[in-house]
Amino acid sequence: MPCDVSAQVSRGQSERQCQRSSFAFYRAVRDLRPAWLLEDMRTMEVFHWEDGRPCAFTPSEALLYALVHDHQQYARYLLDRYSVSALGAPSRSFCCCAASGAPHLSVAVRYNRISILGMIVDALKDLPSENARRDYLNCRGGCAHAADAGKTAVHLACELARPECLLLLLAHGACPYLADRARQSPLERVLHQLRQDSGAAADTRGRQVCAGYLLLFMPKPPKLHFLQREPQLWQRLLGNHAYRWLAGLAPPTLFIQALQTVTRDVPGHLDALPHFLKPLDFRLTLHHR
Repeated sequence: MPCDVSAQVSRGQSERQCQRSSFAFYRAVRDLRPAWLLEDMRTMEVFHWEDGRPCAFTPSEALLYALVHDHQQYARYLLDRYSVSALGAPSRSFCCCAASGAPHLSVAVRYNRISILGMIVDALKDLPSENARRDYLNCRGGCAHAADAGKTAVHLACELARPECLLLLLAHGACPYLADRARQSPLERVLHQLRQDSGAAADTRGRQVCAGYLLLFMPKPPKLHFLQREPQLWQRLLGNHAYRWLAGLAPPTLFIQALQTVTRDVPGHLDALPHFLKPLDFRLTLHHR
């Protein structure tokens, strides 16, 4: 019995020590300490409690800290050194669902970490195949108990009106029409939110831009006949050309067709386009007359 009590006290002390060291690492990343110092802490000094024993943070878990606190230097270091292994699934201490997958894309979109998201999608070139890259980009990540469950990063970017994040994902091969668990496509989700927010201008512009980007990367958008039930509302929200196209009343304009061709041919080189053709410059292709 005395041995058991001693073991319990020792375990309790170790667990408390892990909590203190984990918090120290959290603060160091939050305070944007140098990458070399954070790596020294991660590999030699800092531990968290996992499966009844102290464990060092993995590169994947460290990258999540870097994402939350927008530590771009540390994120770059982790991705340069560990490549796609830094994008693996974290331990159960970070998520109670072992099958939740790698959450880095969702975290990057939720916190609007555009620079680090760009680093992540660039790192995916080191995956062994194009299919592996698409599977990662289109993964329905997120803990089953969280709001992100069953949603791809594209869905989340549309839901949160993150057009810059959405463009990065689409330009690197993410699917623009994959349905979520509620059988709703990203475009349908954006339009639904536009309908709900039609009286408020806060996120309307961002959602309109998201809709425009989705249409640029969709080879054949669905005909949404329900738009015909409120033509004046949707003409105001989308513009007349886009309304008639999505409602199945007319084909897309030649301008939009040309832009679709350009984005498919040079998805990773959008910065090389002429100024007036850059999606982030002309903003919403839907309103082109």
